[in-house]
Amino acid sequence: MRVFVASLATETNTFSPLFVDRTAFESAFYCPPGTHPQTPTLCSAPVVAARQRAAAEGFTLIEGTATWAEPAGLVSREAYESLRDEILDQLEQAMPLDIVLFGLHGAMVARDYDDCEGDLLARARAIVGPDCVIGAELDMHCHLTDKRVEAADILVAFKEFPHTDFLYRAEDLVELCLRTARGEVAPVSEVFDCRAMSGFMTSREPGRAFVDRMLAMEGRDGILSISVAHGFQAADVYDVGTKVLVVADGEANRPKARALAEALGREILGWGGSGAGPRHYKPEEAVALALAEEGQPIVFADRWDSPGGGVAGDSSVMVETLLRHPEIPAAIGAFWDPTAVSLCRGAGAGAVIPLRFCGKAAATSGPPVDAVVTVRATTDDLLIPFEQSWVSLGPAASITIGNLDIVLVTGRAQTFSPPAFTDLGIDLAQKKMVVVKSSNHFYAAFSKIAAQIHYLDTGGPYPADVTKITYAKVRRPISPLDANPWL
Repeated sequence: MRVFVASLATETNTFSPLFVDRTAFESAFYCPPGTHPQTPTLCSAPVVAARQRAAAEGFTLIEGTATWAEPAGLVSREAYESLRDEILDQLEQAMPLDIVLFGLHGAMVARDYDDCEGDLLARARAIVGPDCVIGAELDMHCHLTDKRVEAADILVAFKEFPHTDFLYRAEDLVELCLRTARGEVAPVSEVFDCRAMSGFMTSREPGRAFVDRMLAMEGRDGILSISVAHGFQAADVYDVGTKVLVVADGEANRPKARALAEALGREILGWGGSGAGPRHYKPEEAVALALAEEGQPIVFADRWDSPGGGVAGDSSVMVETLLRHPEIPAAIGAFWDPTAVSLCRGAGAGAVIPLRFCGKAAATSGPPVDAVVTVRATTDDLLIPFEQSWVSLGPAASITIGNLDIVLVTGRAQTFSPPAFTDLGIDLAQKKMVVVKSSNHFYAAFSKIAAQIHYLDTGGPYPADVTKITYAKVRRPISPLDANPWL
């Protein structure tokens, strides 16, 4: 048995002004063949899962390049084509093969390529032929295109949001591909297009129970795998929106897969436009709520300024709100501001300096903040855990303005876990209010220390209200832009 594995991933916000070239991949995460660490990353877990099975079972594993760029705007054509061709050249050199595995995201958009993953999978299929098994792991916030479904034998998406299961789903992918190559199963795929933008969280109901039932159905009655592609609404591409993918064993089970995909999709639609989501509080509402609730810290996620959504993570809106309430012990971060970090590191811990920070990437970031700050701490590399992986926020600094502590970083990424604060000397137990720049991936780690968790609506810059976006490519009708054709 000969197996090839590689990874190429990013998440593209087509409305973001942060453009991506090849250096964005090389500086974030770039591992040539054989150099991938023993721990998985969000979109390269198939490498680790395949290594573990190869060690246990003795099949030959050929590793290709694994690379990731932080979510941002359009990927340059040159960056995508060079990385794609690098991996495809490695694939061709590895032939003959029984299985090809990819760790992808599923929402990469490059200039002139609206479906990067479909393009990669189709080209891989052309190289390996019809008899080789092709499998790919996708982030649940992907665009599930027909081209991908046709090119791959097995597609498996994360089920959890926050993404706590990327290694487990990679293990599912490897298992199903091995079983397919050995002739134990014959996967067939059916997709139900919900014709809606209907994402949900699994840290709350009804998403939690829904996913638990999905997991219980897998491996029974001819059903091999169930995935919900939530879609990524910050992308103007044809296939944006929610789809349900059911993989069954054999043609005899195809009708069952089709019926199950539709039943699950209609259940999601039955929750309504906001039935699966939490309330999002305006800044002053959040402050009032934090003061009214018992215990601390009360944690709020600034979802629409999360770098995980492809935006800068430097909006000043919530900083200005907290500065209007100097009596509240609070912390906020991590803000992407390399210039401010450089100035703080130059001044050194304990220095009191005038500093301009935040509000720099775009008009949607709000105005910059000018203040006299105390540099609390600095570090050469703020390394924080995210499930089984580690994420570098680069050189970083914490600053203090009265009761408010602020984390500034040079590496643009979500605030996944408390060490983003505590490793820079900020005691979160002493804070009444903590604001994190994250969508929901902070939840698993912060729920262990938070008295309560809530979500903010600071107005952007991630397009939070899709009805106010001008989409040019999205297929219509699709709710909430149009009436849903299934309802």
